[in-house]
Amino acid sequence: MHTSLLIAAYKPAFISSNAYLTRLKRHFKLSKAGFLGTLDPFARGTLVVGFGSYTRLFAHLQKTPKIYRATLWLGAHSKSLDIEHITSIDMPPAYFVADIEQVLESLRGKITYTPPAFSAKHIDGKRAYMLARLGEEFSLPKVEMCIYDIKLLMYAHPFLSFEVSVSEGAYVRSIGEMIAQRLGTLGALSSLERISEGAMSVKASEGIKILNPLDYLPYGRLENMDKHRDDIANGKKIVLKNTQKGKYIVCFEEFFSIIEVFGDGSIEYIVNRIGHVDTLT
Repeated sequence: MHTSLLIAAYKPAFISSNAYLTRLKRHFKLSKAGFLGTLDPFARGTLVVGFGSYTRLFAHLQKTPKIYRATLWLGAHSKSLDIEHITSIDMPPAYFVADIEQVLESLRGKITYTPPAFSAKHIDGKRAYMLARLGEEFSLPKVEMCIYDIKLLMYAHPFLSFEVSVSEGAYVRSIGEMIAQRLGTLGALSSLERISEGAMSVKASEGIKILNPLDYLPYGRLENMDKHRDDIANGKKIVLKNTQKGKYIVCFEEFFSIIEVFGDGSIEYIVNRIGHVDTLT
């Protein structure tokens, strides 16, 4: 069994990302692991997980756009903006589909908003959702997200389903709240599924998919580097003349590295000596 893996795992609903990560550690019998974007406990879908040295690649993987499918329950009031903390339910009047589509269209682009209180944001070293569960009062600073695309999938009053493509830092629960507010009512998500992070995805029927990280790194690859193999393996300084400055992947049979080339040809090792893995065997 390899000690380093990158996988896309389909997290079921009503389990925290950390608890699901513990399950995956037991499944693969590996102790060092982490995941990219947290999924809310009530949410399901793609959770990208790295084991061993592959956690060092998290900052470099192409993670956007993130695509979600969600169902919004119009008239439901929830402090967490989802079905876990519903306190009351009203029945707003039915809407014209054209009006809903107009509201969705109005959300495209960059939006400055306040993240939900039940979020993983830090407040004085504590997670916001922990303070929210204790009933403590606090305020979160506004943040920015970008909605690249959003479309209506289904409307059966009082439920509407939509698919949205977003940047990092986006909370789909907040998007649901914005939709409800612009329709003149309250709302909470009754369902949330993450379809993908960047090009990394997995279907429920697949469960777990092994990923080759080289497919998801946004850097070009330097060819004909065999003569530098030993120097790179040992982290020695080399000079690459006539190479445009930027970050690159350097691949060898046993490992690959991410380096940055500067204008004078000198290099810096960003991530060095990562083993190849694309199979469980």
